[in-house]
Amino acid sequence: MAVRLASFHTPVLREEVLAWLITSTAGVYVDATLGGGGHAESILQRLDPTGMLIGFDADPDALQFAANRLSEFGGRAQLVHNNFRNIASSLAQREIQRVNGILFDLGVSSHQFDEPTRGFSFRSDDLLDMRMDRSQALDARTVVNEYDERDLSDVFWKYGEERASRSIARLLVKRRAESRIETTGDVASIVRTVVGDRFLVKSLARIFQALRIEVNNELENLEIALREALPVLDAGGRIVVISYHSLEDRIVKDFFKHEAALFQPSGNKLVPDTKLDPTLRILTKKPIGASEVETRSNSRARSAKLRAAERIRSVT
Repeated sequence: MAVRLASFHTPVLREEVLAWLITSTAGVYVDATLGGGGHAESILQRLDPTGMLIGFDADPDALQFAANRLSEFGGRAQLVHNNFRNIASSLAQREIQRVNGILFDLGVSSHQFDEPTRGFSFRSDDLLDMRMDRSQALDARTVVNEYDERDLSDVFWKYGEERASRSIARLLVKRRAESRIETTGDVASIVRTVVGDRFLVKSLARIFQALRIEVNNELENLEIALREALPVLDAGGRIVVISYHSLEDRIVKDFFKHEAALFQPSGNKLVPDTKLDPTLRILTKKPIGASEVETRSNSRARSAKLRAAERIRSVT
């Protein structure tokens, strides 16, 4: 399937990414969420001819699009069909031991929302799917038709923070007993019945976000990927993460805080705190958001939060 040129989003916080990520123009960088290759292209343009980028994506459509976009860079752009949770092992297979920076731009591309066969969006009535990597077995139809009521409610609350999670799960289970839930429109109809029209769009966004996170195991993969990034990041190298909702941002914030901690509290006034050997220095005390100019031209930038940290000691 040919991928349309306009099907992937405009890179968010492009200049901010370049400013925080690149410390050596002759270095090796990882774009852990390649997408359409917008950030990767900008990074490669900023690097010297000896600089190199390795791009990861679980979505073959993204890799196809990015391969065309980055073809002018030849071997300086190496693309990998793999989940970013496998960064360390994939780099080791390519005999790359250390990199100068790793970028994570989390979330879903415009292509995945707009392409009917992907089943990500509640704005049209398409077959439910939501798999970023369509070779995996679990899809959204499996979740809504086979999870029990309690598990569905937990998914909607934990990953969508939807207040009506129990009622939506209860009605969904009742409806699927009558006929299998197959489309995004089927789910949207159930949510509408529970919450009405006033809060419908927000509830739909939360429910569809929850299903997508569950299908793709997004939060666990992010936690693993951040831990995987540390051993391959050279001293002075940087991790830059752009998140789009509070669940992702909290994971990134907590990870940076943990790795940058100088002391482990003892919990007892009579016992001194334990001195730690931190691995990261937090560069952004508060997350960086997009400018008004960018948000006017790119609506996806409105919820973007960028955090950056730097490796402060060598890996043993």
